[in-house]
Amino acid sequence: MDVVLDLLFTSPIGLLSLFTILFIIGMAFFLIGWYKRKIDNPEE
Repeated sequence: MDVVLDLLFTSPIGLLSLFTILFIIGMAFFLIGWYKRKIDNPEE
């Protein structure tokens, strides 16, 4: 497991993968909040 984390945080491909994972999670939270606001307030 230590080798996997070392590869994730030190290699360029690992950092790109980490950025992609964090971006997708952040986008999911944003979209969930946006959809909830639209459902609660359909007039906007």
